Amino acid sequence: MSENTNVLELEMICTVVNFGMGSKVLKFAKQNGISGGTIFLGKGTIKNHLLELLALSDSRKEIVLMIAKATTAYDVLEKINNEFNFKKPHHGIAFSIPVRNLIGVHSYKNNEIINESRGVENSMYKAIFTIVDRGKAEFVMDAANKAGARGGTIIHARGSGIHETSKLFSMDIEPEKEIVLILSEESLVDPITSSIRDSLKIDEPGNGIIFIQDVSKTYGLR
Repeated sequence: MSENTNVLELEMICTVVNFGMGSKVLKFAKQNGISGGTIFLGKGTIKNHLLELLALSDSRKEIVLMIAKATTAYDVLEKINNEFNFKKPHHGIAFSIPVRNLIGVHSYKNNEIINESRGVENSMYKAIFTIVDRGKAEFVMDAANKAGARGGTIIHARGSGIHETSKLFSMDIEPEKEIVLILSEESLVDPITSSIRDSLKIDEPGNGIIFIQDVSKTYGLR
């Protein structure tokens, strides 16, 4: 590798905030070194007092995703936490996930190589993503709650897998999907995923998928 080549460590920042706050978070992040981001609509889930510890109520939410160099991401995460008071209940949560590769972003120079081997050592939290047909997210949360999950965020999406496509007047119809994002302590990840897997029969074709990501830093979790 050339001595002039820089090895990048990238992080994806994810914030979950109340409806209407996503654009403010993104604007603040841009003012502090983030080049851009994407805002998704979703809703929080809450069933009892314990779930309030995640600052997620049964209301509309906005999920902001941004990618930056790790040093920049950590700095911006800290500033976002201070600016939007995630330490207070119901103000939102934020976390970051290591990124293994990045394609289609031209803000990085050709001599910058992304470090694809990096991971998180001794991560206390994991992000569990479950993708299911629309209407099944609540069943995912019910199964997760039985295994100890304290809350989550439901994001609306669309799918195009071979098992999910039906026909209407000879036209392929792609049904809407729901993505359930749950932040969990590492010790609860296996029980939560097993409960979701068994309850929704995830192993059967077309019933959904689950994937798990390491979490580097978290804010707003209690």
